[in-house]
Amino acid sequence: MLLCGIFGCISSCAPRVIADGLKRLEYRGYDSVGVAFISGGKLVLEKDKGMIDPFVRRLGLSNMSAGIEIGIGHTRWATHGAPCKENAHPHLDCTGTIAVAHNGVLENFLEIKEALIKRGHRFASTTDTEIIPHLIEEGIQEGLSLKSAAARAAKMIRGSMAIAVLSSAQPGTIVCVKRESPLVIGVGKNGSYCASDIAALMPYTDTILQLEDDQVATITRAGPSIETIDGKPVKPKFTKVRWDAGMAERGGYPHFMLKEMHEQPIALRDTLKLPSAFLERASRMMEGRVYLTGSGTSYHACLASSYAFSKLFCMDIRPVYSSEFQDLLCDLRGNTVIGVSQSGETADTLGALRHAKSKGARVIGITNTLSSSITALSDTYICTQGGPEIGVAATKTFLTQLVAMDQLMLHAASVANKLPEGVCSKLFEQLNGVPSLVERVIGQLDAVRPIAQKYFSRRSAYFLARGINVATAMEGALKLKELSYMHAEGYPAGESKHGPISLVEDGFLCVFIAPNDSSRGRIIGNMMEMKARGAKIFAVITEGDKELKLIADDTFEVPPVPEFLNPVVYTVPLQAFAYHVAVLRGLDPDKPRNLAKSVTVM
Repeated sequence: MLLCGIFGCISSCAPRVIADGLKRLEYRGYDSVGVAFISGGKLVLEKDKGMIDPFVRRLGLSNMSAGIEIGIGHTRWATHGAPCKENAHPHLDCTGTIAVAHNGVLENFLEIKEALIKRGHRFASTTDTEIIPHLIEEGIQEGLSLKSAAARAAKMIRGSMAIAVLSSAQPGTIVCVKRESPLVIGVGKNGSYCASDIAALMPYTDTILQLEDDQVATITRAGPSIETIDGKPVKPKFTKVRWDAGMAERGGYPHFMLKEMHEQPIALRDTLKLPSAFLERASRMMEGRVYLTGSGTSYHACLASSYAFSKLFCMDIRPVYSSEFQDLLCDLRGNTVIGVSQSGETADTLGALRHAKSKGARVIGITNTLSSSITALSDTYICTQGGPEIGVAATKTFLTQLVAMDQLMLHAASVANKLPEGVCSKLFEQLNGVPSLVERVIGQLDAVRPIAQKYFSRRSAYFLARGINVATAMEGALKLKELSYMHAEGYPAGESKHGPISLVEDGFLCVFIAPNDSSRGRIIGNMMEMKARGAKIFAVITEGDKELKLIADDTFEVPPVPEFLNPVVYTVPLQAFAYHVAVLRGLDPDKPRNLAKSVTVM
């Protein structure tokens, strides 16, 4: 779970405080909710499917006894395991004395779970998280403290995690471990707290500590003690937070969109940890002709993937707009249709997949929402690990869809022996390096604002590219028109001569996606055609491309990247450009007019 919400506290009226903290984290997940307390020396667990408010009212958490002074809670965004009571957090060990809330994705949970079952452990859910309390249980049975057992469990696990651990055997303590997923600790005059986000701590303290990767915190009423995962003491470094509640919810960013853009590296890392069993099952269904279908940003992901599939593996791949699918395709027997949707509820995509099934196709769903109509309809599915997106315009959704389909593509190529093993391994290695490249690009995004300042008052723009980056151009244009209401169109650069160039005049903005790849020479020709007619050129280029820096009026440089991964990396500065243009125009990029996060009408 990439963006679930954890809240724990040691203070008077802990149930009320935890209920309030979880409500402030509800934007991070709302499929299910749960709490665990120590009451009368015993661990008490309550959890259920659904939203926080009905859960709190049913249990009367806001009015619960002031005698309960320690507990942890969790609000879930379902990934591993459907949204149901059994899969809600916290999860328990076999003895019912250890409770764990978790945010993150565990890569090797299946092999650990199988080993635990052979050693006699019983599991009550289908989540990856449930292995953690059982591993801690074994550590305690071997004589380790709660802290040491939690640290040992973390060492055994590959993947991202922020965990809060509660045990009735140590009733005044919460143990936390952090790796990749966020976890903050707060200390106030009325107690100590831990949470996935500063927003949840705002009413109780402005004194916070951000745990670093592979650190373990032992929290008591007096505050935390910090160690590395190997047991070396760490001096706590507290800071004062001066954000208002809205800024805290957005992680200090002025808008959710900007926050979500900065979350893209971890979203990609977690999507790259998808269990291979899911990918292999889907890849074995990719026989006959394969169709990719989606709407808006999801269609652009399909388009990019069709280029990559076709060029790398000579696979018969065809992208189709979901809204046109039923009018275009009839007999689909023996073929495979991959439906891509952030919400899993997009009406046009649902309609396309229902039509596909009625015509005899196998259906693979790729969504960011496990409990969705597309997931239920699909023969098999892949759940990306983007977590909730509050901003209406898709950012991390697009990148995680691309990476999920890249993984599927490589698994399908491996199953079908389309490439030599060494080549396939090299491509997987390049794919696994993409989060770090995106991180580098995000670190340089301040350079985009001055470029946006030059062009934010323009009336129109073209986004032009060749090959796989035609999808990048179309996505960049979509972001600009969604957020800034500037007219923008994405085209294959070679098509610009066949009509669009007639609109180009002095000062007309042309945004080129121009990596140093097989299309570079032809792109230069298209740039010169536009410049000859007075266009202003903003080009996203490969680092060190001196020739294009001389041709373009403005450039943003991107690290070298394999051609099939270009859309993942080159899209990020275009997101930033659209964001800054919108803000400079005085618009709210989180709430573009006339748009909704999930389009549920056809």
